[in-house]
Amino acid sequence: MIQMFPELTSSVPLLLLWAVIGYLLGSIPFGLVLTRAMGLGNLREIGSGNIGTTNVLRTGSKAAAALTLLLDAGKGAAAVLLARALAGEDAAQIAGLLAFLGHCFPVWLKFQGGKGVATFLGLMLALAWPVGLACCATWLFAALLSRISSMGALTAAMASPFWAVAFSFGSGVALTICLACIVLWRHGANIGRIRAGTEPKIGQR
Repeated sequence: MIQMFPELTSSVPLLLLWAVIGYLLGSIPFGLVLTRAMGLGNLREIGSGNIGTTNVLRTGSKAAAALTLLLDAGKGAAAVLLARALAGEDAAQIAGLLAFLGHCFPVWLKFQGGKGVATFLGLMLALAWPVGLACCATWLFAALLSRISSMGALTAAMASPFWAVAFSFGSGVALTICLACIVLWRHGANIGRIRAGTEPKIGQR
């Protein structure tokens, strides 16, 4: 039988501490900060109004979009790696989950954040790099095939529990299922537009 959760080796106060640290790291809205710093306008008034990479790309700046992707992924990875080094695997998964939630629901933006795809990929790469690479490859394949970024995100998220099993990351299966469900929920409007054939293509402003 697959063990779907990490072994609990940390105390509850320590796990709560890493939950807070993970959330604060994840809640940094890099897309919003970068577009303002680079004079690209208010990201909330561009495209979908989302703070993530896809919407930053709609400003016309590939550099800003690339930086947003790296930083949003990096904050998820940083939360995992710091918690793992200073506490343990259970704290790493808690910190990664809360970094993801921090991106989606940042307190600084009245809990109106992004959809968490880059942060999801970053934390998966840090938790189990084979699973993370498989998720990235899945996203890339689906996005290139459909020319729709959200299709890549949805496909990668849904595939992540299967990749976790395939690459013997059984202790992360529950986490990947949880993350996939949140990604699906956050992309509810995108799913509706995909079904209607009105979802914007990659690179479309």
